[in-house]
Amino acid sequence: MTSRAATSSGGSGEGAPVAGDLSDDLRLALRLADAADAVTMSRFDAVDLDVHLKADASHVTEADLATERTLRGILAQERPADGILGEEYGTSGDAARQWIIDPIDGTANYLRGIPMWTTLIALAIDGVPHVGVASQPSLGRRWWAATGLGAWTNMPGGEPRRLAVSTVSALAEASISFQSIAQWDEVGRSDDVLRLSRAVWRDRGYGDTWPYMLLAEGRLEFVAEFDVKEYDIAALVPIVREAGGRFTDIDGTDSISSRSSLATNGRLHDDFLALLSPPRRTEMP
Repeated sequence: MTSRAATSSGGSGEGAPVAGDLSDDLRLALRLADAADAVTMSRFDAVDLDVHLKADASHVTEADLATERTLRGILAQERPADGILGEEYGTSGDAARQWIIDPIDGTANYLRGIPMWTTLIALAIDGVPHVGVASQPSLGRRWWAATGLGAWTNMPGGEPRRLAVSTVSALAEASISFQSIAQWDEVGRSDDVLRLSRAVWRDRGYGDTWPYMLLAEGRLEFVAEFDVKEYDIAALVPIVREAGGRFTDIDGTDSISSRSSLATNGRLHDDFLALLSPPRRTEMP
């Protein structure tokens, strides 16, 4: 994932009510994803792709910037009263209804011609993500959801398929994705990820957005990472939640602004939290 500089805050909204029908907002989010796909794919794997380093030493490409500008232009016409939080151009407008955009999640992959990158588009209402679209055009995949409308994905050559998390209810049968050992080591939690890996059936690091979508499809039971900003995860929250999963930070707090994330199939969420809690030291008498 690329650099983090968000200013909005809020919860992941487990069980949070939302007023009104979100169908029009979801349709708009899907149209935004269509527009983003056209921009990102036009420059993907281009030999003359313009790439720069940002102040935090992360990469940004011309496609990141052009995609976010395109989406902001559409929103200015379609939802002029709504606010926007984007990775590349920051925050504008009212945050009561705020579109949260990561134009290319996985810029490092994009600039190397690796097809594992995603455009993320969310609508948060009073800080809670209620609409989410994750579009992965290089692989022809897309996932979307809105509160009360279910979570869905496109099937090659077929109709949209509704998503549902797995029914696995034992840690020893769980398949997990933990991003990278280095990421856990950087926050002093390498012991936690080792303990986690020993308790489950299978562990892998599948990348940025994709493992959350595998979880929503019922193929994984746990995804967690650190150093995430709102635009990295806001779109993922409704998809995981509407598929029947749970989404909190790594300590179980209902938040998208804690700089960590934990998504599970729901049945195992508390078990994973207990496993990741540091053991309490017993004071010697």
